[in-house]
Amino acid sequence: MLLIITLLHVLILISLRPPSSAAALLARQSSNLFRAYIGAEFNGVKFSDVPINPGVEFHFILSFAIDKTANDSSSTDGHFNVFWDTDNLSPAQVTAIKHSKKNVRVALSLGGDFKPYSIDSWVSNAVKSLTQIIQEYNLDGIDIDYEQFSADPNTFAECIGRLMTTLKNQGVISFASIAPFDDDQVQMHYHALWNKYGNIIDYVNFQFYAYDSSTTVSQFLSYFEKQSSKYPGGKLLASFSTDSSSGGLSPAKGFFSACRNLKKQGKLPGIFVWSADDSMKYGFRYERTSQLLLASSPS
Repeated sequence: MLLIITLLHVLILISLRPPSSAAALLARQSSNLFRAYIGAEFNGVKFSDVPINPGVEFHFILSFAIDKTANDSSSTDGHFNVFWDTDNLSPAQVTAIKHSKKNVRVALSLGGDFKPYSIDSWVSNAVKSLTQIIQEYNLDGIDIDYEQFSADPNTFAECIGRLMTTLKNQGVISFASIAPFDDDQVQMHYHALWNKYGNIIDYVNFQFYAYDSSTTVSQFLSYFEKQSSKYPGGKLLASFSTDSSSGGLSPAKGFFSACRNLKKQGKLPGIFVWSADDSMKYGFRYERTSQLLLASSPS
């Protein structure tokens, strides 16, 4: 009887151990998130134009909110203004798409030249102005897409880190992402941010389309591994661009093959595209393919 009880105790302990199989790894690291930047090119694209698969989590990212005056002439030290196509992407349209598609969330992206007067003043102004915009538009998150910097990496890290922390703590946003690419100056600033505030960053929208247009599938997978190691523990999304001037691994040259490879390994937290504006001319066919891939079971 004692032997039976002991064996039962061992079996229970084994059943309670955290899973460590490949299937468990897949469940932890893969997800069905698809994200699309929208509104920067003022070409009339609407949320309702973009196909949305009910089997994915879908994020629209409004591009951009910039801390400059409305005529884009001077920096405002964290007083943000809207610079996306508000005629077609209005607060009412945000509410409508979220009501009709329950799997949709909407964020805004911060861009322009990062030029704070001081850390404290920038954070205070940014929290106030962005809270107003986010609440007016019924938004869910923010994305950080600064690519020009008139401040050192530590200042960038403190300003953006404090902004994200405050907005999350106050319940203004539920998620935050960053959008770096492989440039020394850019990476220096985003690594400083990641090292101090990586725990509050939900997604890394890495711009793989900033690589050369000659990128092969094997090179893309190598770049993905390299950048994953630079943002340890982060949900690094694969990306492609439908902007004809961008590079990287295109859908026509094997992007989805690379993504299937990553998904099979449990290394694909999601996919994003720059941008819905450019995709209109293709009938959003790559958005459809991306979402079908993400919604499917790994094979």
